[in-house]
Order: sequence, then structure tokens, then C-alpha cells
Amino acid sequence: MKKQFLEIGKIVNTHGLGGVVKVMPWCDSAEFLCGFETLYRGKQHLPMEIERASVQKNMALVKFKGVDTPEAANALRNTVLYMDRNDVELDDDTFFIQDLQGMHVVDADSGKEYGILKDVLQTGANDVYEVEAPDGRSLLVPVIPQVVCGIDFDSDRIAIRPLEGLFD
Repeated sequence: MKKQFLEIGKIVNTHGLGGVVKVMPWCDSAEFLCGFETLYRGKQHLPMEIERASVQKNMALVKFKGVDTPEAANALRNTVLYMDRNDVELDDDTFFIQDLQGMHVVDADSGKEYGILKDVLQTGANDVYEVEAPDGRSLLVPVIPQVVCGIDFDSDRIAIRPLEGLFD
């Protein structure tokens, strides 16, 4: 089941005297994180309205409404921030990594299970699925149309057709 709120970053420090916090992005980029009007704080998902946000050295500098002093900003240090999935519209062939993690990776033809998707490595050319096989080995699956045949969230399965020699 897809989570409504997804981890997007963590407040790691304060910046200046005006209540600005420095956020380490756990998403594609600091620019993506800065595009939101509201983020949500902690496991309770308390809404925090963003007054302004910018990028500095791959980090997001965020000024939240009502956080106006260094002390108030410092009190937020180590807080995990979440985004609401309804605030983002994805292309049909784009998925949140957190939604894919834990899915069963199976052979598209035989149904044989290769393992559980643990992570998605973003290599530049194409993503790579890191799959933990039942024997504990780590299998790397290139996310290309010739290999990944389909993703079915209802059955919690990713169907693949491995290239010859891929798992040898």
C-alpha cells in the first residue's frame, strides 16, 4: 500500500539568525524539495508552511512560517520532513522509490521470484534495481524496457525478463 506521506529530507542545521534551517534532501534534488508550499514534520506529519526556500551547495535553505529565531530553528534540528504525495504529479513511468522498496521481483514468463527490491540506484544512464535474493545475494537489475516488463502495485510485484547472463 502506498504511503500518503513520503520522507523528503532532514533538518540538519540552522542558517543565519532569521530562523532559516538547512535541509539535507532525501529526494532527487534540493531544487525538488524547494518546490513545495508545505512540508510535514515528524511522524505526526504536522504541516509547516514554507515562506521561502533556496538551494545552496546541494542543500535546501528553508524558512518556515512561524520559525523566526535561531532558537526556534535549532529546536527543529534532526527533524525528518515529509511531503504529501498528492502535492506531486508524476509521469506514468515514474515512481517514488519508497513505493517500490519491498516489492517482489519476479520473472515475467515463469513467475519465479528473484527476491525483494531493496533500493533503486540512480546511475545517470538508467536506474538500477538492487534486489535481495532469497539466498542473501544482491542482484542488480537495469531499469530498461528490455528487462523491466511491468510494475503492479496491486499484487506488489515487478515483472522482469533478465538479459542472458545477467545473474551469472
